Amino acid sequence: MTKINPKKYRVKEKINLSELATYEDFSMNEENLKTELKEVSKKLADFQDVLYAHNRYSVLVCIQGMDTSGKDSLIREVFKGFNTQGIEVHSFKSPSQKELEHDYLWRHYIALPERGKFGIFNRTHYENVTVTRVHSEYILNENLPKITKIEDIDEKFWKKRFKQIRKFEKNISENGTIIFKFFLNISKEEQRRRLLERLNNPSKNWKFSISDLNERKLWAEYQKYYEEAINETYSKSAPWYIIPADNKKAARLLVAKILWNTLKKYENIKYPELSNEINLAEYKEQLSND
Repeated sequence: MTKINPKKYRVKEKINLSELATYEDFSMNEENLKTELKEVSKKLADFQDVLYAHNRYSVLVCIQGMDTSGKDSLIREVFKGFNTQGIEVHSFKSPSQKELEHDYLWRHYIALPERGKFGIFNRTHYENVTVTRVHSEYILNENLPKITKIEDIDEKFWKKRFKQIRKFEKNISENGTIIFKFFLNISKEEQRRRLLERLNNPSKNWKFSISDLNERKLWAEYQKYYEEAINETYSKSAPWYIIPADNKKAARLLVAKILWNTLKKYENIKYPELSNEINLAEYKEQLSND
């Protein structure tokens, strides 16, 4: 297997997104990347089976990134070997009226994975400190006390929200959720190419929305706020990883490698031992003679 150092991509200090790589291929061709991903994904799927039997931990995988950064296809390819009963994927789009009647983290709390399962957040609670910063008017829909106009949303508001997110992640980590946060770092030029592909390929036309172009015009703002969100919320228990995303196959392999490199260290996650009262030999004999 190719040696990939996951630590290289983990955020350990304040970062500047514009200085970080958007392309990686690990000196491998597409076929080799695909083959190695299959091998690592199999290990992850096997781990999930043990995780389920052990029933004391859950795994939360948060995937964030600009439009076209490859979130959907990454989830499909990395986790397609999983038992469907052991994984749940949630895609957080604009909150519903019911969700707006609760605090902004409520819909994320109720979507957290049960013990023994993997949970995938495709777009995450970080939409609440990125999209809502670019479009501050969205905050007004939350009907928050003392927030009646955009001018009420100041820097103190966002600092408090970052603190709330850190507490949210610390709480679920201390209660057995293993957290991974991935930012798919795509270049603006690669996004342009992928949007054109959506327009040129009839099978992908349905993915295109005029809002894609409108949001693209706000690229610099999104980069600024993603960078700030990452810098405010990286921690030992809820680490951020910046994934070069211009090469989709390499990005998928890197995410899978990071997951496996961390999870394999949980040596206490194992199949439960049978009670001394259970005599396997006796039961085998009974069934053999039945």
